[in-house]
Amino acid sequence: MTGVLWDSWAVSEDGDAPPPTFVVGIDREAVLRRRDIVRTAERRGALVTLTIGVVGIAAAVYALVAFRGAGMWPFAVLLILAMIPLLLSTVMVFRLQAERQQWYAANELPPVAMRMSTKGLELACDGASYPVMLPWSTVRGFRHQKLLGQYVLDLALVPGAGATTAGVRGLDQPSVRTVVKPNPLLRPTGLFLVKALDQPVHVIDEALKHYSHGTAAVQR
Repeated sequence: MTGVLWDSWAVSEDGDAPPPTFVVGIDREAVLRRRDIVRTAERRGALVTLTIGVVGIAAAVYALVAFRGAGMWPFAVLLILAMIPLLLSTVMVFRLQAERQQWYAANELPPVAMRMSTKGLELACDGASYPVMLPWSTVRGFRHQKLLGQYVLDLALVPGAGATTAGVRGLDQPSVRTVVKPNPLLRPTGLFLVKALDQPVHVIDEALKHYSHGTAAVQR
């Protein structure tokens, strides 16, 4: 398998060397540019959503005042209730962005995006305090798709796999949940920017198939 980078792991206490791993590194400058793109896109989307929510609530309040004798209140209340999730999604976006910026300021960008071994798949998710570890039984691979104008790899899990699945570690971190299993109110941004990875997609696909014994792959 061409393009494989073998990581040198230390020997464990019982004298057994862990299996070799396929390592995919990160282009720091590309990731920093991607962070700016994602932040700008999320803020714009949040402001559009906020505007729609405010206009909807304002229209409902106006209807209540202007047509209070015409039985409009049930429709106005329903409109207000429909706008509340939009306002909540805006608050959620800005809160997550604030948390990310704090994390970025306190932590260096990891040099490695992912590691694969016979034990499973390890991922360095942006904004996460520690890597995500997934046994191969929980991984379908990656979806290769275009988001926000750039190609990304998005993690695809086996249906039913989650943070409490045996062998899984790190999926319950907030920054991971917003990417791996995005909230329906949030716009997906992708897990890894393809051009920020130091291995091409076809080599990553080969590695996935090799280490998972054919159960995981890149889905196009």
